[in-house]
Amino acid sequence: MNPLLDFSGLPRFAEFKPEFVTPAIDQLLADCRAAVARAEAPDTPAEWDAFVAPLDDANEKLGRAWGVVSHLHSVMDSPELREVYNANLPKITVYYAELGQNEALYAKYKALKASPGYAALSAARKKIVENELRDFRLGGAELPADKKARFMQVQEELAQLSAKFEENLLDATNDYHLIIDEPSELAGIPDDVLEMMKSAAEADGETGWKITLQMPSYLPVMQYADSRELRQILYRAYVTRASEFGKPELDNTPLIAQILKLRREAAQLLGFKSYAEVSLEAKMADSPRQVLQFLDELAARARPYAEKDFEELKAFARDTLGYDTLEAWDNAYVSEKLRVARYSFSDQEVKQYFPEHRVLAGLFKLVETLYGLHIREDKAPVWHPDVKFYTLTDHAGQRVGQFYLDLYARASKRGGAWMDDVITRRRKADGVQTPVAYLNCNFSAPVGDKPALFTHDEVITLFHETGHGLHHLLTRIEELGVAGINGVEWDAVELPSQFMENFCWEWDVLKHMTGHVDTGAPLPRELFDKMLAAKNFQSGLQTLRQVEFAVFDMRLHDDFDPSGQATAMDLLNEVRQKVAVIIPPAYNRFPNNFSHIFAGGYAAGYYSYKWAEVLSADAYALFEDEAEGYGGVLNPEVGHRFWSEILAQGGARPALESFKAFRGREPTIDALLRHNGMA
Repeated sequence: MNPLLDFSGLPRFAEFKPEFVTPAIDQLLADCRAAVARAEAPDTPAEWDAFVAPLDDANEKLGRAWGVVSHLHSVMDSPELREVYNANLPKITVYYAELGQNEALYAKYKALKASPGYAALSAARKKIVENELRDFRLGGAELPADKKARFMQVQEELAQLSAKFEENLLDATNDYHLIIDEPSELAGIPDDVLEMMKSAAEADGETGWKITLQMPSYLPVMQYADSRELRQILYRAYVTRASEFGKPELDNTPLIAQILKLRREAAQLLGFKSYAEVSLEAKMADSPRQVLQFLDELAARARPYAEKDFEELKAFARDTLGYDTLEAWDNAYVSEKLRVARYSFSDQEVKQYFPEHRVLAGLFKLVETLYGLHIREDKAPVWHPDVKFYTLTDHAGQRVGQFYLDLYARASKRGGAWMDDVITRRRKADGVQTPVAYLNCNFSAPVGDKPALFTHDEVITLFHETGHGLHHLLTRIEELGVAGINGVEWDAVELPSQFMENFCWEWDVLKHMTGHVDTGAPLPRELFDKMLAAKNFQSGLQTLRQVEFAVFDMRLHDDFDPSGQATAMDLLNEVRQKVAVIIPPAYNRFPNNFSHIFAGGYAAGYYSYKWAEVLSADAYALFEDEAEGYGGVLNPEVGHRFWSEILAQGGARPALESFKAFRGREPTIDALLRHNGMA
C-alpha cells in the first residue's frame, strides 16, 4: 500500500519513496474533485453535515499527504524528491485555485449562512463559514470566466516561482564552501566550531577546515574570526547568494520581479489597488497605511537608541581595535568584542552551559509547570536518525498531542527555524483526533562524544518554535478550519511563539536547564546577571533592522510599481536611507534571499513579527504583574488562563477578542518598549 494514502496514524517516513508521490496525489485529487462534485450538486442540501464535513474529509487527506511531501522537500531535499515535488505542485495549486473560484460552492456557503440552520451552528462553525465566504471572494469566485482563468494561471505561476526561489537559495547556499589549510587564518574561532569544520573537510576527503554558508558555520566566523579578510570573503559570499554575482541559473532577481508583477495582477483582478490590500483582508491590521504608521512610530522610538548603539560600536572599533572604518563584515565581530568588554562574558562561554539534554529538560519542565502537562520521548518513524519524537499528555495520562523535533543543520535542509502541522485536532465519529507538529531548527550537531551545545540565542529560537507548536497542539477547538493555528490572523500567529521567548530570561527557568558540558555545574547566577544586563545590547539597532525589512515588504506590495524602472533593490535602498542607521555595501542583495516574503507566507505580512511582539510582550506583562503575589512568573493559574483564552481558542474567534479576554483590555506598546530597554 502507498504509505502516503495511509491516514490511520503518523506518517510512514521509513517507507517513503519519491515514486509514491504522483500516484498518491493523483488519487487524492480525484477523490477531492469527486467530493466537490457531490457538494456542489443541486440536490445536496446547504447544510454542514451534507456538504462541509465531507469536503473537510477529502481536503484533509490531500493536505496531510502533500504536507509530508513538502516537509521532506524542506528537510531532506534530493534531486528525485525535488523533481516529483515540482511536478505535483502545479496540480495542487490548480486544485485549490479551482476550489477558491467554485461559484456553486460559494452559493452553497451563502445559502448555509442565510438558512435557519445557521443560527444553530457552534461559534467555531460560524467562524469557518465567515472565513470561507471571505476566501471565496479573495479566491476569485465572483470574477467573470475570462478573468477567472487568468487568475488561476497567475496562482499556478506564483506557486512555481516561490518554490524555485527557495530551491535557488538552498542550492546557492550549498554551492559555496571554503577550505582553509592555514590554522592562523582561523584564529579566534571557538574550538568546537573548528572541530565541526575539520570533520566537514574530512567527510569530503579534504585536509584542513571546511567553512560553509550554513548558520552553524557562517555565524561563528563572522562573530569570532580575527581575520578581517576571511570575514569579508564570507560576508560577500553570504549576502550575494542567489544573485547576479553567482551562477546565472540560481539568480533570484528575475523571479522577484516576476513574483511582484503577478501578485499585483492578481490583486487588481480582484479589484484591489495592491497585493498588500489583499493580504490584509485576513489580518488584524486594517490597511497598509495603518501598518506603515505603526512601523514609523516604532522606528521613531527606536532610532535614538539605534544611533547610540552604532556610535558606541564605531568608537569601540576605532579606540580599542584600531579600525579606521567599521565595515559590514566587522559588525558582528566588533559587537561580540564590545559585549565581552562591557559585560565580561561571551556567547561562547554561555554556550558551554546549554547542552541539548539540559535545554530540552528545562523547556519541558516549563511546559509542565505552566500547563500541568507531561512530555516524554516516544517512538515513531522519522526521516533522519537525528530526529526525535515526543508525546504530550495531561495529568490524567490522556494524550494531548505529539511532535517531531529536528534540531540540526544539514545540506539537504532549508535554513532557518519553523513549525509546521502534521495532523490537526478534530472531532471524528470515533473520537478526537489529536494534533501532531513538526519543530525544525538549524543548530550545530554534536561532534564526537560531546552533546550539541546551544547559544542562548538558539535556546530562544527553540522556545519560539515550541510556542508555535503549543499553539497548534493545545487547541481545544475540534473543527479543522479553526483548530490550532488554522484561521488565526497572520499578524497574531507570532503571539504564542514570541511569548515563550520571555521565559529564556527568567532565572527560575534557566537554573533548571543549564549544566556545564564538562563539569555539570549550573549556570552561575553572576553570569546570568551579566546576560540580563546585556539583554538589550543593541536592541535599538535590532529593532530598526526588523522595521527596515517590514517597511520594505509592505511598500513592495503596496506602492511599488513592479512594471516601472525601479527594482526591488532600489526600493530597499530608499527604505534604508529613511529607516536604517547601518547601510550595507552596494553589492548586498538581501531581497534575493528574503524567502519569508518570496517563498514563505509573509508577503505584506512581515510587520506581523513586530505587531505580534506588542501583543506577546503585553500578555507576558500579566505574568510579571502577578509574579510578586505568587513568588515568580511560573504561575500555573495565569498559565491556564493563557491556555484557555489564547492557545485553546485557535482561530475560532478574532485574535483581538482572545487577547482582551486574557488581558482584560486592548493591547498597548508600553511593555514591548520596556522589554527592549526603550521605555
